[in-house]
Amino acid sequence: MELTLLGTGAPGGLPRPDCPCASCATAIGEDARASTSLLVDGALLLDLTPGIAFAAARAGHSLSGVRQVLLSHPQNGPALEVPAGLPAPGRVPDGRELALISGHRVRSVPVDAPGSGYEVTAPDAGHTGVPRPSGVPLRLLYLPPDCSPAGPVEGANGAASGPYAMVLLDVLGRPDALAKLRATGAVTATTDVIAVHIDHTIPQGPELQRQLAAAGARAVPDGETLHVGEYHAIPEPPRRTLVLGGARSGKSVEAERRLSAFPGVVYVATSGTREGDPEWAARIGTHRERRPSSWKTVETCDLVPLLAADGPPLLVDCLALWLTDAMDAVDAWDDHAWTRGGERALRERVDALASAFRETRRTVVAVSNEVGSGVVPATASGRRFRDELGRLNTRVADECEQVLLVTAGQALRLRG
Repeated sequence: MELTLLGTGAPGGLPRPDCPCASCATAIGEDARASTSLLVDGALLLDLTPGIAFAAARAGHSLSGVRQVLLSHPQNGPALEVPAGLPAPGRVPDGRELALISGHRVRSVPVDAPGSGYEVTAPDAGHTGVPRPSGVPLRLLYLPPDCSPAGPVEGANGAASGPYAMVLLDVLGRPDALAKLRATGAVTATTDVIAVHIDHTIPQGPELQRQLAAAGARAVPDGETLHVGEYHAIPEPPRRTLVLGGARSGKSVEAERRLSAFPGVVYVATSGTREGDPEWAARIGTHRERRPSSWKTVETCDLVPLLAADGPPLLVDCLALWLTDAMDAVDAWDDHAWTRGGERALRERVDALASAFRETRRTVVAVSNEVGSGVVPATASGRRFRDELGRLNTRVADECEQVLLVTAGQALRLRG
């Protein structure tokens, strides 16, 4: 199948009319995006948008061969004008399949918001020019903006259907949709994941591509033509990542975002509980509410066994609290105990943790505080903690493929 993206933006387009935000101000050239519309093999049009005929012409295509126009979501703007020669747009009822005269088959996939997703199967998987296992159809899945499949995608794990060759969805707006597709086997490492319905909530250019790469996805400019099933190399998300930042820098949000498109994540909370401290309880509650419901939470500072075990991705938040627990355990706050074996005992704990990061086979994102750039602590114990956290961060960073520093919500890549 040949797929031309006549638009890749949110329903309001990008930049949004009369929006003064920084993302809209910088959305120029290839970063400007019309609302999403897809042309499949010149015969099927998914979503009708204003100026669609001009968009097709700019992409070097004509709409004269379109035999079916399908809408995926409610059109809340001005009434759409149907260009002369195009069939009237319609919808396929949930769960129903439509056979086109071109040979394509379109099945409507129920979603959790008003609208319909569409699974499109190529007319003849044996003559696409793309090598496929015998009997496996070439399929793509297109989801409307801000939508996730309402249930398991039918046939995703079946031997006859296999995973989708391409999936187009609102990756950054609904990363849980991508996680659900991965959990059911509908999306695998061979699936080309394309971000569409791109809005102004994310800065365009390198930052957009960085966030998409972390989710195992990519974006293309309006007018790009893709061949469904054609291999496209996407950088693998790093297996081990350290996210550093100061207080309220956005480091935890960045860490959570990096795993939000993957299923079954284990969130390792090293914070513990503090009885009689409502402000601390409120902080913990905010973190919990932000996590996807499919994630599992483990409250522990015993990180080495978790890193040594096989399993789904780990998000460790945070190493500064792990160090606090480790220093408590060896009585490192007491000068006498520190010189009489506490320092050596702490070094052994840090060595064991660094070795566990080196040897782990799991995907891990760890969060830690970046300290020591400002006021020098007034106490010896405070200076000791600052120094030991700097050493711990260095040891763990040495074992990670990617290291990020987050400041004022902006992620700066230090490595990887």
